[in-house]
Amino acid sequence: MTFQKDKIEDFKKVFEESKAFIRAFEGCHHLELWQQTDQPNVFFTYSMWESEDHLNQYRHSDLFKTTWARTKPLFEDKPSAWSVSGLQYLP
Repeated sequence: MTFQKDKIEDFKKVFEESKAFIRAFEGCHHLELWQQTDQPNVFFTYSMWESEDHLNQYRHSDLFKTTWARTKPLFEDKPSAWSVSGLQYLP
């Protein structure tokens, strides 16, 4: 997600206020926020869900709608999202 440079702190606040609720949403097993080092207005969220159905329940929830409504005006560019399957994990 690419944010307007003067809206970075606003986004961080939205995430801070929402993260515990997202993480506690049924089916969410993991949630991370990443910031690009050479472009500090670019962020990535990484979450792990029990199933695609659980993720879709979140995407259609009031929590998502409320969080998205607060986040969307902060964007500088159109956001992208991907669903992926893990193939290997090497701790």
